[in-house]
Amino acid sequence: MTESNIGIYRKARRKNRLITVIVVLLAVGLNFLLFKLVSSLGLPLYLDCAGTILASALGGYIPGMLAGILTNIVNCFTDPSSIYYAVLSVLIAAASAFFAQKGWLSVRKPLMLVLYILTLTFIGGGLGTILPWMLDGLYFDSESFGAALVNAGIKDQTLAQLLGNLIMDALDKTVTVIIVLVIKALIPEKIKEMLLFTGWMQRPMSGELADSMKDMKCRSISVRTKIMSVLITALLLLASSATAISFVLFRNAVVAQQEKLVNSTATSAALEVNGDMVDEYLAHSHDVPGYDETEKSLYSLLAGDEDIRYIYVYKIAEDGCHVVFDLDTPDLEADKPGAVVELDKAVHPFRDALIAGEEIDTFISDDSFGKLITAYKPIYDSSGNCMAYAAVDVSMYHVDDLERNFITGMIALYLAFFIVIFTVVLWVIEYHIVKPVNSMSAVANRFAFNNTDEKLNENVDMMRDLDIHTGDEIENLYGAVLKTAGDSVAQVEDIRRKNETIKKMQDALILVLADIVESRDKNTGDHVRKTAAYSRVIMKEMKKKGYYADELTDSFIENVSSTAPMHDIGKIKVSDVILNKPGRLTDDEFKTMQDHTAYGREIIDEVIELVPESDYLREARDLAYSHHEKWNGTGYPEGKSGEDIPLSARVMAVADVFDALVSKRSYKEPFSFEQARNIIREGAGVHFDPLVADAFLSAEEETMKIAESFGDYSRTYVEDNHVDDSGKLR
Repeated sequence: MTESNIGIYRKARRKNRLITVIVVLLAVGLNFLLFKLVSSLGLPLYLDCAGTILASALGGYIPGMLAGILTNIVNCFTDPSSIYYAVLSVLIAAASAFFAQKGWLSVRKPLMLVLYILTLTFIGGGLGTILPWMLDGLYFDSESFGAALVNAGIKDQTLAQLLGNLIMDALDKTVTVIIVLVIKALIPEKIKEMLLFTGWMQRPMSGELADSMKDMKCRSISVRTKIMSVLITALLLLASSATAISFVLFRNAVVAQQEKLVNSTATSAALEVNGDMVDEYLAHSHDVPGYDETEKSLYSLLAGDEDIRYIYVYKIAEDGCHVVFDLDTPDLEADKPGAVVELDKAVHPFRDALIAGEEIDTFISDDSFGKLITAYKPIYDSSGNCMAYAAVDVSMYHVDDLERNFITGMIALYLAFFIVIFTVVLWVIEYHIVKPVNSMSAVANRFAFNNTDEKLNENVDMMRDLDIHTGDEIENLYGAVLKTAGDSVAQVEDIRRKNETIKKMQDALILVLADIVESRDKNTGDHVRKTAAYSRVIMKEMKKKGYYADELTDSFIENVSSTAPMHDIGKIKVSDVILNKPGRLTDDEFKTMQDHTAYGREIIDEVIELVPESDYLREARDLAYSHHEKWNGTGYPEGKSGEDIPLSARVMAVADVFDALVSKRSYKEPFSFEQARNIIREGAGVHFDPLVADAFLSAEEETMKIAESFGDYSRTYVEDNHVDDSGKLR
């Protein structure tokens, strides 16, 4: 990839992010615009999530969620409680992005489209009804569709309200989806591709490389799973801790507020009662001047706050509580003045202190009178003696409601931000860590299976084309891997060039050595070159036909072709008298000549001891020792037969005999090309491996080109005695 191409990809990433910001802002604007429009027209719709759905359908999860939660944040300026409904917007965005990515948000998928609308209805109408109930309790609008259902015969108001909200929300979401589909259809496909938020921190993956990334497996747990597990745990711990701490602080604040109310009311009640008149009030109550005025003042205190449940004045003695004042309430008839009542169980821990006229702290009780916070304030006479106590009970049910609302709101708020944070972090992990690392791994794996020069360079180019630009340690790793890959390929290429040079030197030395051997029996050296060429043609044809597929590998063919010139190297130990004798050899001389196969093996074994890891030398040894063996077992030096003869030697047997037939001898003229082929055909299954012979005969065009390229030549080559005087194979 060129620098200009890399710049293009990076500019595209920045452009994609800017477009995403614009999409989110436009989506928020569309939410408010449609909501204001239907409100001004008085329609029973909201359409306040159309922008959120559109952003999700076009941009994906993150743009949709950001549009939804930003809409609720803006609404907070006029309605603070709307922030708690952000979780609904986030869930709607997530559902919309999911259906859009699956290709289900389309009129071509009517069943899935209906399922999608039902999903939105469940979120907006179902959870959107349950959440307010948990926050503020059941609100039943007499003009709502739920009220119409009650009038239609549904007695349960809660059920009627839920069904009514679901039906109205289904209508709202249906209209919303239709609007979104219309807008989406009007946007050109090219623009849609630009609006999709991907967040690639590298060149987008596609094709074979993307498929290989999907197939990558981890031995244990993936990085994505590990990070997400830590993130979820951390978010849950943080949310739980924050909620618990916030709840405790909130509860303490609310209880403190109720304590302030009960203490101030009890203090005011104590000041209203004349301590010097307590005994008179007990004895004569309403007949005592000032009693009724005091009672009236106490009733005023009782009516001062809806949370104040009871106000009463007791003189507490050993025999019980003597009623000085007790106020009637709608749910409890007051005790008569002068009556003696038992001390409430909740007050028993403070009995001795109250009898002694001491002050006590407020306390909370939960009994048959309900959950109350109670304060007892002493009433003193002019001498400073405690004559009675003014007691006030303040209901704590309001506190319970506030606590429930607070917990519900906190859970809803944390859930909304949890989903958004989870999605954003998942995106960061996916595009900043997982995809870059997996793409590097996928390309790196190609080096192991595509190691030709062309493929290695192609793999380096592919690694460079990844253009990972995360700006962190992953990018540093990418740079190091890229440099290592480039250096490794350069080193491999250098090694291969040197190996090729060594191979050429090795082949040249083999030919020189073979030429030296051949020159001893007055040959030109063409024999070793021609037999090597014939052997290569035979083996390639055998591979094409599928003969001996397990043995006939590319390396085997190369080794045999390279070492074929060494098949007669043992002749170097044969006497020149025998080697250069004109005419045919005697039986003893021929037996001596046969020893060149054993001499050849001995020579090559000595070389193998010096270079033990050379496979080509082992093939050279087999060639030198066994190329005069015959398929029917009548050859030499061991009389091996069939596949007991090494494959390389069976190939050389055909090449060697054919070259002898078509070459000029001191005792004969060369056979014609067709005559030589017929002799090879006749020897198949007798002298030669029938499959090797078949491959040779099938490669007629290639073998003819080799023979013609060298031309006829004269040499004394009688020691092998391949044919008798009539031209038959011996």
